[in-house]
Amino acid sequence: MAEEKIYIKNGSLIIEGLLSKTSKENGVVICHPHSLMGGSMHNNVVERLQETYAAANYSTLRFNFRGVGGSAGFYDEGRGEKEDIYAVCEYLERMGIKKLFLAGYSFGAWVGSKVLEENNNPFVKSVFVSPPVEYFNFNWNNLTNKINYIICGDCDRFCSINIIRKIAQKINSPLELIRGADHFYMGKEKELVRILGKYIIEHRDK
Repeated sequence: MAEEKIYIKNGSLIIEGLLSKTSKENGVVICHPHSLMGGSMHNNVVERLQETYAAANYSTLRFNFRGVGGSAGFYDEGRGEKEDIYAVCEYLERMGIKKLFLAGYSFGAWVGSKVLEENNNPFVKSVFVSPPVEYFNFNWNNLTNKINYIICGDCDRFCSINIIRKIAQKINSPLELIRGADHFYMGKEKELVRILGKYIIEHRDK
């Protein structure tokens, strides 16, 4: 299913996104890496996440956080970006999507974690790719059983193996390591797609 450009109102701001309407049952919100470091919805990992979920018959919505691309506003250190996620979720809910999933990569995982911390968050499941545990402070005590799958490269300098293994065990999250992959997954995109696709199929109805 092809994606269409959309614009979502978020208070006084407009958020730019790309929507693929594949399913009215399941929809995934895909969050990009750091806005001030070149991150956008056109990132290589974000694009692979979108393709993988779409192939599994999920509606997908990837978007630019405020201040990125065609999204209005300015970088807000995660606070406003959290509100961007809520605005995107409300858009999908108004479309009639019944179950919302979160796929956050790097900075997108960190901002997504701020939403997951809240008791009435809109997501039924979440996947984190390379959460930057050595760059941002995550409130792991509030995330137990809320992150359903973590994928990380074993050469990731922002997400060291020793640290992420301990965290995954602490919060009861399955962890998959991709050999030879760093934080940016250049040349490892196919392995990322394979691993995520397998997970989605195996856990679709669980």
